[in-house]
Amino acid sequence: MVAEPLEWRKYDDAELPRVLEAALEAFAKHGYHGTSIRELASTAGLSVPGLYHHYPSKQDILVALLEDVMRDLVQRTAAALEEAGPSPAARFDAWVECLLRFHMFRTKHAFVTSSELRSLEGDNRDRIVALRDELQGMLDHAVEDGAAGGTFATPYPKAASRGVTVLCIGVSSWYRPDGPLSPEDLVHRHLVLARGVVNATE
Repeated sequence: MVAEPLEWRKYDDAELPRVLEAALEAFAKHGYHGTSIRELASTAGLSVPGLYHHYPSKQDILVALLEDVMRDLVQRTAAALEEAGPSPAARFDAWVECLLRFHMFRTKHAFVTSSELRSLEGDNRDRIVALRDELQGMLDHAVEDGAAGGTFATPYPKAASRGVTVLCIGVSSWYRPDGPLSPEDLVHRHLVLARGVVNATE
């Protein structure tokens, strides 16, 4: 049976296991270090022993949450790039739109993933950073290919790629669904800005 293509633009209510949903709410409000296991258990509707039955430690909960968020974003981005095809310009636009929509519709997820990367320990941090680097690499390749082929005129492809990422991530700090910009308006505006960063020639 062939799997249905991932609808990367579509965002329904996020479905997380109840412990991870509780962690998302608590970490967004109090931070990882400001949240106790007892609070997590209570928010999830579990006893402390019941919580430990699912996850051995608070660190394991954080890793599971961040990995879930990052894998969702990586999968959405891969689907967007596949839909875009081989053109560096189309891949660039798809990557930018995908990251923008994620930061519009998964604001809390994006905030916790960004702010609590520092709370990961040892190999746990390496696991999440590897996913982040995989995501960034997708854009790096599109920009490098575009610069090599003349689609982008930036003399600094790697720096431009990082600049585009920062532009997209910043949306989560100010975008509001009831604000003056619709998602489509915001995507259109930021695609213009992002193309300017790489000096798009098309």
